[in-house]
Amino acid sequence: MSKLRLAVLGTGYIARIHAEAARSQADVELVAVVNHHEDSMRPFAAQFGIPRQYTSLDDLIAEGGVDAISINSPNYLHAPQSIRALQAGIHVMVEKPMAMNAREARQMMNASELSGAKLMVAHCWRFDDEVRWLKQQLDEDRIGPIVRTKGSGVHVYWGPSGWFTEARYAGGGALADMGIHAIDTARFLLGDPQPVEVYADIRTEYGDYDVDDTGVILITWDTGATSLIESGWWQPHTDGPEASTQIYGKRGFARLFPTYLTVPDPLEQRVVRIESGFPETRDPHCPQRMYDTQLAYFADCIQQDRTPVPGGIEGWINLKIVDAAYESSRTQKVVDL
Repeated sequence: MSKLRLAVLGTGYIARIHAEAARSQADVELVAVVNHHEDSMRPFAAQFGIPRQYTSLDDLIAEGGVDAISINSPNYLHAPQSIRALQAGIHVMVEKPMAMNAREARQMMNASELSGAKLMVAHCWRFDDEVRWLKQQLDEDRIGPIVRTKGSGVHVYWGPSGWFTEARYAGGGALADMGIHAIDTARFLLGDPQPVEVYADIRTEYGDYDVDDTGVILITWDTGATSLIESGWWQPHTDGPEASTQIYGKRGFARLFPTYLTVPDPLEQRVVRIESGFPETRDPHCPQRMYDTQLAYFADCIQQDRTPVPGGIEGWINLKIVDAAYESSRTQKVVDL
């Protein structure tokens, strides 16, 4: 089978992570990079051995010779760029959040369905080794039916700058940037239930910009479980690193980062801690291997003609929750989904 010809759109931090992931795949070939800044595109192409460079996506599509594209542009470009590529029959993996809102996400899904080109959303924590270990424990019913979860998507004493802090480019602030990691991780661990209600208090307290930098979101799922999600930039404290999650079951407790279970042992009449075997601290917290696994899965879905998960549906549901959270905070009412 021939190699998957992959283009990378963008030359920033996350684009480099995805390009590095492509270099780790024997069946993926980096063939092109797209960025309107030629001065950043040239060194990027040189670093990753990319032969073709374009200042516009349309130029790349016109020349052809690309099977898939990794889209790593500012959020306001995710929908138009993804739709343009999908309409041209190019498979798309787009960074989170997949769009500015759920309406745009639905348009992206429609483009994928009409063209047959695959759409994947880079909700990367689904491909982390510890997250997958914990998901297996929950699937095996180790802690019983899940009652509630608590998750964090918070930067401590740090926050982004540039387009991330402008609503016209980002759509939202810390919730769209960090909270969505916690939302998707909770939903994945719970088995991808449907949200039925959202209540939120979202504010701007730590910086001078027109997006949010602190928030608390309560999601009720169709299973009856609830998820408390904390989002933020510049916070003085967080319960755990990005995507850290605590899970309360009827028979036990589980958590991510550090990753373990606690369950009662009826024979010894005490609570037993079951270790995952992963170290409690990781450097870096977001390992390259997670992104390598993600891209390998995307390539396999294309080659085996399978629908990616997380795909358009997962990204769309996450954005429905984000949209509902902003509406709830604005109206101070529960939003029914």
